[in-house]
Amino acid sequence: MNTTLKTRKKLSFGVFAVAATLLVTMVTPIAQANVVYAKPSAPTNVTSYLWKNGIMVKWTPTEATPAITHYVVSAGSGSCPVMIPANGRSYVTMPVVVGQPGGTPVVQAVNAYGFSVAAKSRMSYTAEELATVVSPSNIKSVQVLQLSDLHGAIEVSATNIGAAVLASAFANDRKNAAATVTLSSGDNIGAAPPISTEFEEMPTIESMNLMKFDASTFGNHEHDRNLAHVQKVIGASDFQWVSSNYGDSSLAALKSGTKAAKSFTIIERGDVKIGIVGSNTETTIEQVFPGNLDYTDAAGVKRTIEIQAGVDGINAAIKAAKKAGADLVVAVIHQGWSESVGGVSVGVLNEMATEIKGAAAIYGGHSHQTFATVVPVEKSTTGILVGQTLNAGVEYTRSQICVNTSSNRVLGSSIETIKKAAVATVVPDAPTAALVKKYKDQMTGKLDTKIGAVAGIFPRGGTPAVERSGENPMGIYIADLLRAKYKTDFALTNGGGIRDTFPAKTYTPVDTKLVRTGTGPLDVTLGDALTVYPFGNQVATTVVTGENLWKALENGVGGNYPGDGRFPQISGFKFTFDPTKAVGSRIVSVTKNDGTAIAKDQTVYTLTTLDFIIYGGDGYLNVFSPAKAKVMGSLLDVFVDALKADLAAGKVTQLPALDGRVKKVS
Repeated sequence: MNTTLKTRKKLSFGVFAVAATLLVTMVTPIAQANVVYAKPSAPTNVTSYLWKNGIMVKWTPTEATPAITHYVVSAGSGSCPVMIPANGRSYVTMPVVVGQPGGTPVVQAVNAYGFSVAAKSRMSYTAEELATVVSPSNIKSVQVLQLSDLHGAIEVSATNIGAAVLASAFANDRKNAAATVTLSSGDNIGAAPPISTEFEEMPTIESMNLMKFDASTFGNHEHDRNLAHVQKVIGASDFQWVSSNYGDSSLAALKSGTKAAKSFTIIERGDVKIGIVGSNTETTIEQVFPGNLDYTDAAGVKRTIEIQAGVDGINAAIKAAKKAGADLVVAVIHQGWSESVGGVSVGVLNEMATEIKGAAAIYGGHSHQTFATVVPVEKSTTGILVGQTLNAGVEYTRSQICVNTSSNRVLGSSIETIKKAAVATVVPDAPTAALVKKYKDQMTGKLDTKIGAVAGIFPRGGTPAVERSGENPMGIYIADLLRAKYKTDFALTNGGGIRDTFPAKTYTPVDTKLVRTGTGPLDVTLGDALTVYPFGNQVATTVVTGENLWKALENGVGGNYPGDGRFPQISGFKFTFDPTKAVGSRIVSVTKNDGTAIAKDQTVYTLTTLDFIIYGGDGYLNVFSPAKAKVMGSLLDVFVDALKADLAAGKVTQLPALDGRVKKVS
């Protein structure tokens, strides 16, 4: 179905260090038993002083496993950071740029797992003091404000920053650096709370316009609706959509009037030309409803948007942007870090970052995790900055990139993750707040309707996300509910379909009488239900053979485990899997609840699942007999009706206990 998919090699940062570790282990296995892999501790004894060429910063190095690759020296927003290889000297002169705000120099150690805590200098400097230092006109500081996987979370909540505060925070940051760009790594829309989905996602796009985003790439969820909707989104966007892996023919379909997606764009700010390239995950075709990528070209021929795997398109776009005059290029890619284990940081983002050539920084997404590191570059003292953020607007990254515009050489990059607490005193932007309120007011009467009470919070997320790595209370609840309602042998849903906790963190009822915190019971509303299950999926029954059930489960624990939304939440049977084995050979056993083995044979079982899955969504292709499927109704209706039934009976809906139906072994 998707001819662009390629088998990925599991390369990652620290791979050479791990190879060395394995070699040592063969020689002295006992010595390796107590190795602790972690981010570095902070450097110590940081001192600094001003002199005519900049800020001289000195420090005492630290140690870590995996090995430290770089030290990053910076002074916050608007500064010009530098990188030093870990095996080099422990002092450096940090340039001062024209108009640099005051700040405190800090030093961070970096390894494959990430950045250390920032170690501060004993001295701080005012803008007036920094203005006395010689500032070469060709040394510039570029600031990148970035987030990913906003998923329509424009409303402030207990966890979300909210669009109005983000708009003000971004505006404040821009005051510190004239060359500032604001970027997204995709999934701005889709899988969103009702405030976005109920209005065809336009509130999110309008909010991004007010937040003054400059560019975004596409994520898989930008394609949750048909191509006509994508075109509508492009037409409503004041920012540029970029994708370097769609190909010219596919990009030609992504336009609305005079606005069109591009393989790259160049933004000139503060006398710096900043190139932006982007890419989406090639697995989008598996993760959206079949047909959503289809379009008819100018000749009347039906085609499908082709999303290329790998980095060829990205590297070509980087070259094109530089040829067009970009002083540096930043990549926003909808691929993510999965986990750091055994001295290695693993994920498609990690793999691609080692293969992308010529980018100053790479910002990922998709896996809903916080991650940052530096990719070493051969024969260079600097490396490539890599970062990504949590989803739903709970944080954003603020990076500084120091570039010599005469040689287009990057001297260094730094990154800060700005969380909700850091912007707690920021005054919300009034126009953005008014926009959010306008849409919120139109929903309150309907969505604040109480539909039930739950005994406690149904969890979601984590590192790795619980619903994408193992059995989960909401997954158990829904799968058991579907199997019981439609009286099938088994039920299976995808963990990635669960988009929030329950009650939802990203939905805030106006009705203050509703009980939302404490030990329970907690009130839940229609707005919560729509936030947890925003896709509009239909429930369907079908049949599956034992052989195809094994095949389906291999798909569910393959791919990018433990961060992939295809992870199966099940009912009526049990399975064990070993994620250390090769993809396609990870399922160890499959049994009925009573322990009877389910063989890889042609025995036929009945199954309840989602239409999205039956027709190949999330990679479940050709396993669930579409020709024999019967669509039974909306998943949301089944969910809401069950909660209402408990409420009418005076019952509190209980959190299912994890019962071992899914077990990871290794």
